Amino acid sequence: MRASEILLLFSATVLAGAINSVAGGGSFISFPCLLFTGMPPISANATNTMAIWPGVIAATGAYRKALTWKILKPLMPLIVISFFGSILGAALLLKTPQQTFLKLIPWLLLSATILFALGGKITAWVNRRPRSGPSAWTMVAITAVQLCVAIYFGYFGAGGGFVILALLALMGMDDIHAMNGVKTLLAACSNGVAVVIFIFAHAIVWPQAILMMAGAILGGYAGAYFAQKLPAKAVRAMVIGIGISATVYFFWQTLKA
Repeated sequence: MRASEILLLFSATVLAGAINSVAGGGSFISFPCLLFTGMPPISANATNTMAIWPGVIAATGAYRKALTWKILKPLMPLIVISFFGSILGAALLLKTPQQTFLKLIPWLLLSATILFALGGKITAWVNRRPRSGPSAWTMVAITAVQLCVAIYFGYFGAGGGFVILALLALMGMDDIHAMNGVKTLLAACSNGVAVVIFIFAHAIVWPQAILMMAGAILGGYAGAYFAQKLPAKAVRAMVIGIGISATVYFFWQTLKA
């Protein structure tokens, strides 16, 4: 790596880690930066997943008191299906030709940006929805949707957490801290399985991954420390702006190719 690339990737993941701890959406910064350094798109996606995973694990640990067995027991189907879905998603990514994935990037970024932009509405809907236990058919439908979300996490992942929040609301959960804990746990499971597959497939570029992991941890710690002092709405607006800019840029690159 050149000195400029080291500075770019480390700075990007410090910022991404901080944003993840405040509003989420840090991958909108870290993933495009890997592409800007010339890394092949599938390797960039795998390396980015590896880089952000420690932060997701740390966030799950922060919710450990909210994740009681009483809460987790009815969610076991979602946890189990997350493992299988992420395996399928990661395998699909590795089977996708580099040029095909490069053409998919703007669409994936667009989808993730829309999910992130709608996150506030999903949260408001979660808070308004009457709480009641789901029927058996509702649980089947929720599990099927979670399978799709897990495949998305294994393949790309950004923005999928907001769909998980909506599914948990349909299950009748009403404790937002527990819901965020479950969302983070499911993301950690999905990303963890994908990381293992990427490691065995030699898809991760380790010098960049280790550098970015250090930056993400530093940024996550700093972001968590200053989280209550930062205007969350402004951070969310910045993330959405970055997502839109990256989407437009990669659509433009695709049209040029």
